[in-house]
Amino acid sequence: MDLLLEGFQQALTPTNLLFACVGVILGTAVGVLPGIGPAMTLALLLPVTYSVGPDSAIIMFAGVYYGGMYGGSTTSILLNTPGESSSVVTAIEGNKMAKKGRAAQALATAAIGSFVAGTIGTVLLWILTPRVSDLVVKLGAPSYFALMLLAFIAVTTALGRSRLRGFIALFLGLTIGLVGTQTGQPRLTLGEAKLADGIDIVVVAVAIFAVGEALWVAAHLRRKPLEIIPVGQPWMGREDWRRSWKPWLRGTAWGFPFGALPAGGAEVPTFMSYLTEKKLSKHPEEFGKGAIEGVAGPEAANNASAAGTLLPLLTLGLPTTATAAIMLSALTSYGIQPGPLLLDNEPGLVWALLASLVIANTLLLVINLPLAPLWAKLLRIPRPQLYAGILFFACLGAYSVNFQAFDLALLLAFGVLGLAMRRFGIPVLPLIVAVILGPKMEMQLTEALAISSGDVSTLWSEPVAVAVYVVIGVLLAAVAINGLRRPTPAPTASGGPVDDKELVER
Repeated sequence: MDLLLEGFQQALTPTNLLFACVGVILGTAVGVLPGIGPAMTLALLLPVTYSVGPDSAIIMFAGVYYGGMYGGSTTSILLNTPGESSSVVTAIEGNKMAKKGRAAQALATAAIGSFVAGTIGTVLLWILTPRVSDLVVKLGAPSYFALMLLAFIAVTTALGRSRLRGFIALFLGLTIGLVGTQTGQPRLTLGEAKLADGIDIVVVAVAIFAVGEALWVAAHLRRKPLEIIPVGQPWMGREDWRRSWKPWLRGTAWGFPFGALPAGGAEVPTFMSYLTEKKLSKHPEEFGKGAIEGVAGPEAANNASAAGTLLPLLTLGLPTTATAAIMLSALTSYGIQPGPLLLDNEPGLVWALLASLVIANTLLLVINLPLAPLWAKLLRIPRPQLYAGILFFACLGAYSVNFQAFDLALLLAFGVLGLAMRRFGIPVLPLIVAVILGPKMEMQLTEALAISSGDVSTLWSEPVAVAVYVVIGVLLAAVAINGLRRPTPAPTASGGPVDDKELVER
């Protein structure tokens, strides 16, 4: 409790409070704009954070993360165009409510539900983070190797309907992670001395998210202006509150555990929350026509999963979403290694981050309810001007890493790769996770084999490692069995099947 109070004191300093406000505003703004998610925003902000302290940077990133989770709901409700893949389910009922003149109520239940779920998720983080850290600190290199392998398998098989595309993304990420001379021998450097230290994750992240997305939008730019449903001041009547508070709690119960799992993400819990509310609702006839429960539950699951994602990130150093992967790279850029020793080595930073989540969540509610009409106006920004600005900041950010023009060439090359991945529906998350965790996984494998004098059996010499391999076996078996069956497409905002590109992590 004393550490938590100290965390609040640190998070409530004027500087950190300012960074929290900036993060929430930026996160909401980019979440509102279709295709520009929190992962891209964090990637663009990575170079900027080099000039500020780690506590301020991470507090701002947490604000961007929470804000982006909420901002995506605005686009889903007003445009029927999810700003994030996790907001696809919200669009099913939210846009129907907006077309019936209830956009204000839909935005209000999304904002309040996000606040409730985020607060409960943060309290669970306070309780679980120290306990999980005490357990995982006893793990050895074989167990960490197994956990990272599980993370690879999980994120590869969890996104999209094509497992092959997931493994292609994983292979590309591992290949990028191998570049350099980390082992004393040059690997995939092509004789270029500038690649001796490897490829900076900032360049890869900015290229894949920002440049790839800008090129994709440029190739599919619509000349027809967007039709935006007008929105008044968000508010909820007594009946809306009565129908929303239980879905908020049930959505939280779905979201937090799924966010904490290695498979990660908010797509599955939001969809499960929607199905739960449809089954339990006293007004099932309204589903598909604008049921408020279909907005309240999924949005709560969305934000609860965002909180749950931080549990494996802080205690194991395992990112389960693209946004968490960028946060991990931000921590490592400061020489901070997330994992079981993080709470012992950097208690002030961890508890300041956990305290700032409540602050960011409160700011999210205070700022977004009155400013909802303003966020809707952001949707009127012309796409050419918007993405031209993104490309400018992407180039500036990549150049500022090493102040070398060579990084701009890499930015363009990986930007084209990002465009190709979107074209063929290849998910981004496995690539980013592989780039970050690939070298760490290699290090754990090397350490385990060095201790055992090359005995491969050491990889399953720990009980946790054996248990993880069993989970991997079950997961692969489930994927194989599911592949033998004819897949049933999940519904989208328009009622049709989910396309792989909708499930690509932005």
